[in-house]
Amino acid sequence: MTSIVVPAHNESSVIARVLKPWVDAPGAEDLSVVVVCNGCSDETASIARGFGRTVRVIESEIASKTHALNLGDQTSHTFPRIYIDADICITLDSIRALTRRLERGDVLAVAPTPDIDLTGCSWPVRQYFLVRSRLPSARQGFGGSGVYALSEAGRRRFAQFPDVIADDTYVRLHFKPEERETLTSARSTVFPARAIRQLVAVRTRAYAGTFEIARRFPELSANKGETNNRALVGLFREPRLWPGLLIYCYVSILARSKALVRSRIRAAAWQRDDTSRRPPPPRSHL
Repeated sequence: MTSIVVPAHNESSVIARVLKPWVDAPGAEDLSVVVVCNGCSDETASIARGFGRTVRVIESEIASKTHALNLGDQTSHTFPRIYIDADICITLDSIRALTRRLERGDVLAVAPTPDIDLTGCSWPVRQYFLVRSRLPSARQGFGGSGVYALSEAGRRRFAQFPDVIADDTYVRLHFKPEERETLTSARSTVFPARAIRQLVAVRTRAYAGTFEIARRFPELSANKGETNNRALVGLFREPRLWPGLLIYCYVSILARSKALVRSRIRAAAWQRDDTSRRPPPPRSHL
């Protein structure tokens, strides 16, 4: 039986979106699902309970994703184990593809390939992701897809989740590149920030998470994979990409600078984007 842990903090607007495609699907009986509502002040828990016995709901007053992951682990007893963010979409077929891949035993950690839903996003955000789609990081499911799955042997690589910003980066770096895999046969839908300001905030948090892992767990840097640098430089040979490249570099430089300042004072705040959790504005027919 596959265990699924869904940490959720005030996700009443989207929690049904992530659960419904697989909890309500035929054949979902082999899933053990726990939703960990951490520090919620909305209806996340009651909506999740509405899915019946298929979903167990845990409530904690502590608003911490890593604390929620640890609570989910404490109540989950089977493998493979899949950790799914509450604001993404993934199908039952993709969940099964992740499970089958781990059951082969030659890799210990897998993730789906992320599909970015740009509905309702501004032109600068679309240009940013046009460039990003051409970079190695776009094909990295760990940290990009909102989902990662571990075998029992993989989960033994570390004890509890530490209190870090980037749990996905922490997990990924426990495995050598040949021990982890992003599957093209499994997909997740990711809903990015719709405006450039919110995108900068999200990327600031991502960089802060990377810097924190490097500072606190330097030994994990040996498992880094391919970087974007060489591919990014190569994209400047294509003039049609120049507008997007300027936006991509602007967002990256600004976010990295903000994250460096915050890492020095060790006060990286939660940079959550709520625009991606609201329905997109209606399209004009004029």
